[in-house]
Amino acid sequence: MRIGFGYDVHQFTPNRPLWLGGIDIPSEEGLLGHSDADVLIHALCDAILGAAAMRDIGYHFPDTKGNEYEGIDSKILLRRVMSMIREAGYELGNCDCTVCAQKPKLSPYIPAMQQCLAEVMGVQTNRVSIKATTTEHLGFVGRAEGMAAYAVVLLMDK
Repeated sequence: MRIGFGYDVHQFTPNRPLWLGGIDIPSEEGLLGHSDADVLIHALCDAILGAAAMRDIGYHFPDTKGNEYEGIDSKILLRRVMSMIREAGYELGNCDCTVCAQKPKLSPYIPAMQQCLAEVMGVQTNRVSIKATTTEHLGFVGRAEGMAAYAVVLLMDK
């Protein structure tokens, strides 16, 4: 068994959709990033890659490769990461993710995010845990300047 940890952060920006956990969340602002800026999927990819000692999402999908990954749907990146770890002989045991956001309220969207991520990763939904919290108005998240996400995964040998 191998454990991996991931963390990501993106700032809010106007005139962009808010993609989180693979779904479009109704919001006045989206997140700024080279891809679709899905902070949850990015943290999850980093945790999976880290558990397999395969570096990080920026190494495999750099924003320096021109337009190759610009605006890309992060679900595509997650599918690729899952293929990589399966080729390396691993399978996902489970993942536990936390999104830190002062706004919008995410609780109503968690089941849809769980279902989406489970489908993308090819696992049962009971292997995908997603939680949401605020930072009680402290820091950049509390000032609603952006979001952060954390993920922990357990990989097992196939």
